Amino acid sequence: MTLPRRQFLCLAAAASALAAGARTATGQTYPRRPIRLVVPFPPGGMNDFIARPLAQRLKPVLGRVFIENVGGGGGSIGSAAVAHARADGYTILMGGTTQYVTDALLKSQPQYDPIKDLEPIANVATITFAIVVHPAVPVRTLREFVEYAKANPGAVSYASSGAGTQNHLAGEMLKLQAGIPNLIHVPYRGAGPALTDLMGGQIPMAIPVMSGQVLEFHRAGKLRILAVCSPTRLAGTPELPTAVEQGFPNLIALGLAGLLAPTGTPKAIVAQIAQATRMALADRDFQQMLIEAGLEPDLDSTPEKFRRSLEDDVAHWTPIVNAIGLKID
Repeated sequence: MTLPRRQFLCLAAAASALAAGARTATGQTYPRRPIRLVVPFPPGGMNDFIARPLAQRLKPVLGRVFIENVGGGGGSIGSAAVAHARADGYTILMGGTTQYVTDALLKSQPQYDPIKDLEPIANVATITFAIVVHPAVPVRTLREFVEYAKANPGAVSYASSGAGTQNHLAGEMLKLQAGIPNLIHVPYRGAGPALTDLMGGQIPMAIPVMSGQVLEFHRAGKLRILAVCSPTRLAGTPELPTAVEQGFPNLIALGLAGLLAPTGTPKAIVAQIAQATRMALADRDFQQMLIEAGLEPDLDSTPEKFRRSLEDDVAHWTPIVNAIGLKID
């Protein structure tokens, strides 16, 4: 870890104090056994990319944290498993906006209620979505793409990772704000197949999570990033323009990826995990890894801040969900 010694000692002392608090609240030392960190998607996705190095950096304070990938249902199956798990701090979730938007807003019969059944611990990183096209599409900017789509009504489509995903909602947001209702949505079974078809020329546009892989494909000329959907340019890719600066001030599509626990988990344990997460994020190598992948590390998250941010995400996406009348079950 590259922290200055004084800062590291302060954080370590805080973690020790929280551990003592966990003993007082539960009657035993926490943790006494390995912690299960559930990633509610298959290996290889963005949540998995964040969770694995995070687990290693939590080890000095929390001991062994092992990853369990529980995919299916667009993240719902693994998330529900955590929501219904024993609230003792030994089962936690790598999740965030996906759970609060997909399961709270889009499902009429969800397996769980993320607002009632999950306790925010700490955000780790903010995810940004990007608007990308196949290199053969004759546009260089987002404005040019909008004009191209308007000139070819019904002939232009975009790929998402699946119906109800944030990729899908970002596409519908673009349609509403740019006035291109005939832009056709094509849902895929994940980001991998969508990007494969995009680069193969089977579909002209997609809205993937901004990642190191997407950036690599852009730099190799396999796809073209027209805009990132963040309020300002990303620290790791300052050369890429935002949708905001191209004339779409409300085209902001972000997601939070952090740690959540079953509701009822003792507050001292929640605080201890949150402090350990902040210590992990103080590692500059970890920060740089996230930044280079197109993520924005959240260095000072708390349970309260994370909860407010998730509530803000629900408020941000609710008008889009209501406008398109989308339900996915």
